[in-house]
Amino acid sequence: MPDTTVRTYDTPAHLGRHQVLDPRSLAYRRAYDGQPLRATAWEPRIPVLDQQNLRAQGIHLSQAYGLEEDVDALASCTGNAATALLSNLLTKEQAAAAGLDVDDAAAAQRFAIDLYAGATAADQWNDLTWPAQDCGSSGLGVAKTMRARGLIDQYAHATTAAELCMLLQTGPVLMGMSWFESFSSPDSQGFIDSDPNWHESALEGGHEVCVTALEAVATADGALLPDHTVLRFRQSWGSAWGDHGDGRLKLSTYLTLRDEIDVLQPRRDPRNR
Repeated sequence: MPDTTVRTYDTPAHLGRHQVLDPRSLAYRRAYDGQPLRATAWEPRIPVLDQQNLRAQGIHLSQAYGLEEDVDALASCTGNAATALLSNLLTKEQAAAAGLDVDDAAAAQRFAIDLYAGATAADQWNDLTWPAQDCGSSGLGVAKTMRARGLIDQYAHATTAAELCMLLQTGPVLMGMSWFESFSSPDSQGFIDSDPNWHESALEGGHEVCVTALEAVATADGALLPDHTVLRFRQSWGSAWGDHGDGRLKLSTYLTLRDEIDVLQPRRDPRNR
């Protein structure tokens, strides 16, 4: 994979994302066209998933994947974020045809784990795959997997704050990011960056989330005000985390971490909806 940029992280079982930037894929980005940016929300149609506490959910991976023993957590955040996004992108009938039961949290979690397995195989830069090893995966890998399985037709990237906000006008997006220890303890509203010194806490690894809303948009003289523009995302750590399983961050945090973030939006051709 010539010219591909890869940033790897430790893969504790509550995280698991690596950053992979392929210029051939990044070429498919939409420059911000100046359209008005409005608050938008795209709610997942599935319950909040939990990539931890798998056995308590009745998920026994030794049976499904031939492992020697069950594990209680996986570094499957890319699969979880993608499943939340797909539950919005697909109709209930399309989801069912693809094997995604939007009414059953455990079934949806199994679907997410299978996407994660596919993403590790699609990550050609890495010789490791799951279930042989819980190696983590990338947003690009899970996007390739969804496309190969016919779940999406294409995906587009955003590389600026305006492009990210523009994509959210039409649907949710996948966002991979560096995850700091402070982020794991959001405030009562789910903000992961309420502590102004969050960047001084330890780097835990990389994480993938599904950004579901441009919850607040603030501008002055046509320019975004990053400290007052808010993104909401669906987490994959159960409904007790954050705001009933959701988190929030300011656009200024995205800008601080932009070089360590990748954003892409999976899409379906309107004729396939």
